[in-house]
Amino acid sequence: MFDGGIKIKAFIFDMDGVIIDSEPLHFESDRMVMREFGVELTDEELNRFVGVANPQMWAELKDKYNIDLSIDELLERQHANKLKLLEEMELETISGIDELISDLQKKGIAIALASSSSKEFIELVLKKLGITECFQAIVSGDDVEKGKPEPDIFLKAAELLKVSPENCIVLEDSGHGVNAAKKAGMKCIGFINSNSGNQDLSKADKVVSTLVGLEYDSLYASNS
Repeated sequence: MFDGGIKIKAFIFDMDGVIIDSEPLHFESDRMVMREFGVELTDEELNRFVGVANPQMWAELKDKYNIDLSIDELLERQHANKLKLLEEMELETISGIDELISDLQKKGIAIALASSSSKEFIELVLKKLGITECFQAIVSGDDVEKGKPEPDIFLKAAELLKVSPENCIVLEDSGHGVNAAKKAGMKCIGFINSNSGNQDLSKADKVVSTLVGLEYDSLYASNS
């Protein structure tokens, strides 16, 4: 039985740290930019920006370290680094993802991706993995004015799928992403990924340490 007749109609994936273990790539591309200015970013500092839109991150770093370049110039350098590193990487999905996507498809549940990464980076990742066609909607950080932890990116995904937010489940690995999903009025599963740093997933409806055999139907089960 489901609460008030509500059931899952859509499943929205984050990408980095959920579909692929790409946070180390993002961290290295950011470090490559900052090394040009004699700054070595720590894991602790980078962990704060997991799930945050890139323009917001660079605005903060630019201000903190008095960098002369514009945010757009910093973004261009970061993007070039990411694409170079990605081309050199052997990509594979995180354990459990392929089976989860297959299960959702069998049940007729709509699937979307909502990531703070750029559209070009997302498209390249999905193409290398061969799973582009699995998603009925893809929303990037380029597509919304306000990134996570604001709900815009998830609300946009639901709008494209023509599904009410209350009928959506989000899978996230960052505190910012979890907060965005809950602000959007969606159910959220928090995935503990050690490469994403020490993230506060406490607002998630469910927290898991593996995606293998992930159970999500119970999020709508009635307690009565």
